[in-house]
Amino acid sequence: MKLVTRRGLLKGFIAITSLSVFSRNAVSAILTPSATEGPFYPNSSMRLADVDNDLVKVMGTVKKAGGEIIRLKGKVMSKDGKMLAGHRIEIWQCDVNGKYLHPSDNRNVIYDNGLQEFQGFQGFGHDVTDINGNYSFRTIKPAIYPGRAPHIHVKVLNGKREILTTQFYIAGDANNNADSIYRRMSAKQAQSVSMVFTEHNNVLETNIDVII
Repeated sequence: MKLVTRRGLLKGFIAITSLSVFSRNAVSAILTPSATEGPFYPNSSMRLADVDNDLVKVMGTVKKAGGEIIRLKGKVMSKDGKMLAGHRIEIWQCDVNGKYLHPSDNRNVIYDNGLQEFQGFQGFGHDVTDINGNYSFRTIKPAIYPGRAPHIHVKVLNGKREILTTQFYIAGDANNNADSIYRRMSAKQAQSVSMVFTEHNNVLETNIDVII
């Protein structure tokens, strides 16, 4: 009969605890799913001069963007939990009317309401992750583009090398399950790119970590 010593019990407990922690980390570190770039990624000549991380205020104008302002933030990290500093993260999306700032979106829709008090949506912006991998954007809650669920396009680059292109969605939006790109993801993948909003200082905020 094999005796179970206190040391043996302790080793077993440590092993089980370590396995549990590893399992939780493995589950939480789901790679952010890639998605199509789509037809409206703006090359440099199509962008406004202002391409910072505040998409609702265009430099040199007092006009504001139409739509509900949100704060989108999170971290860019590797699957093993390393925070990725100095990475460029880009976002682009349609305006409140579902119009992209792109010449190929030639539908008869005036960009950003066409009202004098609006026309202040940047449409494209970028941020560079800090030493802790943090990024942050001020933008609008994504609107519906015909045939798609509301979404924000996202691209991550390390220098000039593109690492990931993906899309963020609104958690629980009624249009998600009718979206062919959204439906390609597993439930866990969809959850990892779904924006859940909370109110902070009268502004809606959402946090999505990008894991690559």
